[in-house]
Amino acid sequence: MRPVGASRMARLARDLLDASTLCAIATVSPGGKAYVNTAYFAWSPELDLVWLSDPRARHSRNIRANGSVAIAVYDSTQSWGKPDRGIQLFGSAREGDSDEEAIYAARFPDYVPNEFAAYRLYRFRPRRLKLFDERELGPAVFVSARGAARGRLVWERTERYDRARH
Repeated sequence: MRPVGASRMARLARDLLDASTLCAIATVSPGGKAYVNTAYFAWSPELDLVWLSDPRARHSRNIRANGSVAIAVYDSTQSWGKPDRGIQLFGSAREGDSDEEAIYAARFPDYVPNEFAAYRLYRFRPRRLKLFDERELGPAVFVSARGAARGRLVWERTERYDRARH
């Protein structure tokens, strides 16, 4: 399948991140077990994701022990049989600082930091991502890219899922 340009991938990624305020955050425990948590998220121009969480939560503890994280975002208003879209991001996360607060507050104006004093903001930096947007890319087409400096994306491959073979 043909390469997809960096600016088109970035536009699609931003559109997909705007489509929902919720994401699924997958982490790995020190014992190697998978764990998933849902959280409200915001994102930066560099495609870093930011969320608010209790540092005692399982996924927060997993991030402290092993920063490897995968995140999925999808438009939850989609209907079966209609064009679908979503994004999967793979990278690392860490507890954030004051930079993350501005990113989070910009997306959630009702967020009042003092109301969540026991919580921390976390920042995820994607190394790779996979885009799926049937309206833009065609039916069952997945575009994979790796992250580069300043949120730039570098195409890796385009795949078409063949339902007859699976």
